[in-house]
Amino acid sequence: MSETTSGSQVTTGDLLQLDQQVCFALAVASRNVIALYRPVLEPLGLTHPQYLVMLALWEQSPRTLGGLGAELMLESATLTPIVKRLESAGFVTRARSTTDERALSIELTDTGRALRAECLAVPPQIIERLGLPVDELERTRDALHRLIAAAHPRAN
Repeated sequence: MSETTSGSQVTTGDLLQLDQQVCFALAVASRNVIALYRPVLEPLGLTHPQYLVMLALWEQSPRTLGGLGAELMLESATLTPIVKRLESAGFVTRARSTTDERALSIELTDTGRALRAECLAVPPQIIERLGLPVDELERTRDALHRLIAAAHPRAN
């Protein structure tokens, strides 16, 4: 049973029931899906956060640390140790920008660019491990992007 409040559907009943919480479903789904990535990424020398950084850099390199953080929706305090580990692994370099010395430029190395070819096998393995149809995964991803946009703080 539901009622309308300001154009939105609100489920009547116990609004504090755990299985009715979007935050709970997202937290558990996130932990479980990321756990599926661990054994796939480990042989490539990547953690899941490092994989996300590499995905962004494969789209555009070099990038500033700030630009990378904005793309990944991560604070620089969270992103900096990830990038430092990627640098230690030989996948990226960090250097002060030549156009703005306040900005830190992150760039793929040849090794980092070559890793992309190996990572092409990651998505199919995750799809297989999830055991869900691709169209259902795509609909879920699109719904999550809408949720992220709705929850993302907007500049006034």
